[in-house]
Amino acid sequence: MHTQMEWKETSVRKSQALSAVASLARNLGLTLYALFALFPLVWMVICSLKTDAEMYNTVFRFTPTLSNYNAVLLGTDYFNAFFQNLIVAGGAVVLTIVAGVPAAYALARYDFKKKEDLAFQILSFKFAPEILVILPIFTIFQKIGLYDTYFGLIWVYQLITMPLVIWVVRGYFEEISVEIEQAAQLDGYKWFDVFFKILVPLIKPGLVASALLAFIFAWNSFTFPLVLSGFKIQTMTITSLRYIASDTVHYGQVAVAALVAVSPEILACLFIQKHLVRGLSFGAVKG
Repeated sequence: MHTQMEWKETSVRKSQALSAVASLARNLGLTLYALFALFPLVWMVICSLKTDAEMYNTVFRFTPTLSNYNAVLLGTDYFNAFFQNLIVAGGAVVLTIVAGVPAAYALARYDFKKKEDLAFQILSFKFAPEILVILPIFTIFQKIGLYDTYFGLIWVYQLITMPLVIWVVRGYFEEISVEIEQAAQLDGYKWFDVFFKILVPLIKPGLVASALLAFIFAWNSFTFPLVLSGFKIQTMTITSLRYIASDTVHYGQVAVAALVAVSPEILACLFIQKHLVRGLSFGAVKG
């Protein structure tokens, strides 16, 4: 009996040791992957603190300087481009949610002729290269007065943001049982009350995740603002080109511009990471 108890204790200790080793290896692997994934961001920070003369030196020992930050943030109107980009990308996401969520509900709940063809047509807008449609849109915008305007860019950004939101949110609506809506209507709720008080909270994770991805796509858009904006409106993706001169590239200033550009996306992901993970994993696209 005593030998059997010792054998069990030894087995338990071995199991605990193996579990501790496995946990340590897992944590070490995750730490190494995190360092690998975050290294480009760390490298941008390092480059932003270097002078042009030290830029090609890969040694981590250098003399930090804030000259690149002064040149970008104080010496140019980069913050103006930041706020213009925020207006255009934020406006595009708001318009996408206002128009895309009801469209996703209609595609999920109602059966009508060629519904799937229409849904695929909406999704095909995301597949089409921007350069394929930019010249006709440029001609149309000049004729109707939308060239170099906020509304013009917000409108054309729907080609980027609308398909994503519609297809992700549609999957969420399809996961919700129709009996929930019917029960609420039997209790005396109007359709708008059912939609905003019951359905919208249920699709919140998918709506937040798709809205964030739509914001990232709109924020990083380059082709549309390059052609459809002029001197009045210049987004950050276009303004960043000024730090690439004809004879050289000011990598330190480019790094500062890139750090400022990615900061809203990083902050947004940190604030809504709970909804983002659940939204991307639960709201599967159906078709």
